[in-house]
Amino acid sequence: MSFFDKVKQGASDAAKKAQQTVEITKLKAQISSKEKEIEKIYGLIGESVYTAYVAGDPSRYGEIVESYSQGIAAVKLDIEGLEQKLIEVRGEKECVCGKVVPSETKFCSSCGHQFG
Repeated sequence: MSFFDKVKQGASDAAKKAQQTVEITKLKAQISSKEKEIEKIYGLIGESVYTAYVAGDPSRYGEIVESYSQGIAAVKLDIEGLEQKLIEVRGEKECVCGKVVPSETKFCSSCGHQFG
């Protein structure tokens, strides 16, 4: 490989790494935003339950909590999807035991699972 080929390859690798860093940063920001959304929903649960308490309607507590809990579950699914994309962008994979390992790994160092 000539000197210029090595320089080209180095520049190409650097550009790929920069793009990967941008994607990782974007995914982390989206995850953070979703986590803040969950925190906001927790506040809304408390506010809504208190409003029902002040109104003298404790029968609504369960309905309120269930409704907002479904919203939290949906946001958590979104976060799981974003975390999976983050693993893929980093060139990693998740083992059946939950440990995240480099994508070229043949066996999990934690549980011994063989990747196919």
